Order: sequence, then structure tokens, then C-alpha cells
Amino acid sequence: MNRVAGKVALVTGAASGLGLADAELLAAEGAKVVLTDINEDAGREAAQAIGENAHFISHDVTSEDSWKTTIAETTDKFGGLNILVNNAGVVVMASPEDTTLEQFRFANAVMSEGVFLGCKHAIPAMKNSGGGSIINMSSVASHLGYPIFFAYSAAKGAVRAMTKTIAVHCQAEGYGIRCNSIHAGAIETPMVQFAEGRPGEPKEVPEGILPIEAAGAPIDVANMVLYLASDESRFVTGAEFMLDNGLTVQ
Repeated sequence: MNRVAGKVALVTGAASGLGLADAELLAAEGAKVVLTDINEDAGREAAQAIGENAHFISHDVTSEDSWKTTIAETTDKFGGLNILVNNAGVVVMASPEDTTLEQFRFANAVMSEGVFLGCKHAIPAMKNSGGGSIINMSSVASHLGYPIFFAYSAAKGAVRAMTKTIAVHCQAEGYGIRCNSIHAGAIETPMVQFAEGRPGEPKEVPEGILPIEAAGAPIDVANMVLYLASDESRFVTGAEFMLDNGLTVQ
């Protein structure tokens, strides 16, 4: 317990799925957590369910003004910023030949530009708070070929590369800020349900070691987020963590 006590966390895309699981676990382990999302009703409900150590902000990660406002409100509300989880994401299903320029720009606006803006504006706030940890949600799609998720893969590849550069920059400048990426395989979330053609129809994830090709649960990713957010990972920066049940080594 209290593995991130005294820290302030900001989690994007936190109204559901991975972001919600991250926010819940960080709060349970002692952090004050700001949940952001464009889904205001679900986001407010999630923050209220977590309790007094949670706060919701309506936030469009593609907007620089929205990022500035969100970071300012976070530091005003809780006195600083120590953890940023760039989690907000979308899925566009189309091959390289079928993807439209609008679809490509939309996916990259959310998951590439959104991560860039988050890091850019969180770094000064983290510096003023004594340092911190940036956790960027990438994907196994940054390592493997998924033609049907072309735009998504491109954005996640950008996240992978940005993470390493941000880590090196912050370390070289002596900011005390670490930056790492998480590369999850299939996790039982609304996004995966949509991609698999079963929206609103969750599957149960069994306990224990999972069999080959099984999907993980949101808590599997949240546990890694918690580790990277905590001081336990003080010697870890610029790294990529494959949470894929062995998919990329098979």
C-alpha cells in the first residue's frame, strides 16, 4: 500500500478501459489523481467513485490550449504534478491502401501529437514539483505488422520513439524526470471489444497464468503503470515494457 503516496498523477483517457484501471490503482496506492477524458459524464462518475483524492477534467488531448488548461488546473488543485500517464487512444480500422488522410491525421492527432503535447507541457510542471515519471501507452503494434490497424500502428511507433528521446532529454538536463513506454497486446477493454466486433460484450479474463493467445485484463497494465510511477523504478528510463503474454517473441 501507499506505493505512490504523496504524488499527484494525471491520467488521460481515464473514463474507461486502461485509463480508468490506472487511475483507480494509483489512487488506491496513495496518489491524488486527475482523470481526463472527452467523455464528461463517464469521467465525472469515475472520479466520484474513486473519492476525494480524484478529480475530473474535460480534456481534448489534441488541443494544446486544453493541455495548458489541464496542467494548470491539476497543479492548482493538488499542488503539483509527479506522474503523467499518456493513455488516451482511438482505433481506426483500415489497411494502408484504405486509410484516408483524415483517418491517419485523426489517429496521429490523438496518440502521437497528444503524447507530444502532454510531455511538452508536463515537463515544466514536473520540474517544479521535484521530478516525476511520464508513462506513455504505446502498443505491440509498434513492433509488429498489423495492416488493418495501419494508422494506429504509425501513431504508436511515434510514441515509442518519442519516449526514448524525452527520457534522454530529461536525464541530460537533470530534471529528475523518467519516461518509459508500455507496449500492451490485446487487453479486454471497450476498444478491443470494438475492434473484435463485439462492442459492449466483455469477456472474462481468468485468474493465474494466462494461456497462449489469451487477452489480458486492465489490471495487468495498471500494475505496470504503478511500478513505473513509483520510486521503485528509479533506475528505469527510456525503456519499453512488453505486456503481451509473449506475443512478440513467439
